[in-house]
Parts: sequence; structure tokens; C-alpha cells
Amino acid sequence: MTDSAEYIKEQKEWNDRYEALCKRRGACCGSTGNDPCLNLARDTSGKYYCKSYDNRFGPQTTVTGKKFTCVEIRDVLKIGIPNAECGYARVQEGF
Repeated sequence: MTDSAEYIKEQKEWNDRYEALCKRRGACCGSTGNDPCLNLARDTSGKYYCKSYDNRFGPQTTVTGKKFTCVEIRDVLKIGIPNAECGYARVQEGF
């Protein structure tokens, strides 16, 4: 396997492990506040998901019309955990 292919494979594996930490509580997207992201939705089991997950990064809007920029969770963790129940809180020390 080439160095490039190995790098891409490792990045995908790391990303998959990281994504698996999400408990789908929606805290990063405002579920615990009064003005969540317009794309935040709940499935029939009560877990949250993003209606625009593949296109989530960049300009977004809250339910009241406030504009914000959605960023990767690792960028959010640089300034602190948005909610103590966030699954990523378990690993903040290690990243």
C-alpha cells in the first residue's frame, strides 16, 4: 500500500472511531438551549441527527434565524465542551 493510501486509510479509521463517540444528544447543535440549529432533528428513538450532515460545515441558521458557522467538533473542543453529557467530553484530555 502506498504512503498516501495508508494515510487515507488511517484517517478514515481515526474519524470513524471519533464519530462513534457521539451519543446523538444534540448538545453541540443546541438541543439543550432555546435556539438550536435549524438542521437538528430527532428520530423515532429520540436521538438527534443533522438533516444536512454531509453539508453541515460552514454557514448555518438557528430556528430563530441567527446565523453561525458550523465547525468540526475538534474545533469546538479547543474552547471547551458544549455540554458535560457530550460523548466527546470523555476524550477531551486525550485530544
